[in-house]
Amino acid sequence: MRPIFVWITIGITDGHAITLLALLYQYQARWPNDWREIMAGKRLWITGYRAYELNVFGAQDPKLKVLKTSLKNTLTQFLDEGLNWLITGGQLGVEQWSIEVALTLKPLYPEFKIAMMLPFTDFGSQWNDNNKAQLAALRQQVDFSDAVSQAPYQKPAQLQGYTRFMTAHTDAAVIVYDPEFPGKPQWDYRAAEDMANRRDYPVTLITMDDLQETSEELAEAENEHFQND
Repeated sequence: MRPIFVWITIGITDGHAITLLALLYQYQARWPNDWREIMAGKRLWITGYRAYELNVFGAQDPKLKVLKTSLKNTLTQFLDEGLNWLITGGQLGVEQWSIEVALTLKPLYPEFKIAMMLPFTDFGSQWNDNNKAQLAALRQQVDFSDAVSQAPYQKPAQLQGYTRFMTAHTDAAVIVYDPEFPGKPQWDYRAAEDMANRRDYPVTLITMDDLQETSEELAEAENEHFQND
């Protein structure tokens, strides 16, 4: 009998009023040459659910293997098509997992680089010590990291400015998000779709059905492995 991983997603409603914020391009002049290099390559934005929205708790959660396999397959496809940069954030969940997966692919794709962009300077300051350490460790491993807003968190508009920045400085988006299960990524999805309506900006969703399909493929491969032993 094949194991099937059950995906349970909590719909999260964001009650904050969000105001459009113009991109703060003036900060770009203060960033190092690495940022100008990022702007010259083929760039992919990956984002999606937070870990708690997917009920993923801990590195040994079996759902995490499914998620990382799906992210690896997607990243590999983009890399084979000439991807230069993964640009993502530092949220606990899909964003950090995408960095962890990308780091394992770098030896196979020497030109591939990773940027972690944060929405404001004190991002993660309210987290517990373990999560802070995890964020700091990943920032040390990526090729570039900075905050879009060079100020601590002050208002929700900074988050809207962040999503607008990410779509403006990437060429495509992959979002682990299912419209049937609204959550935090709904704002990123709306921003990506808005950009897609204005220019050539492919948006790929990894939905719950996609993740279920990946889990079944992994289970089938595991069964075949046991049968061959």
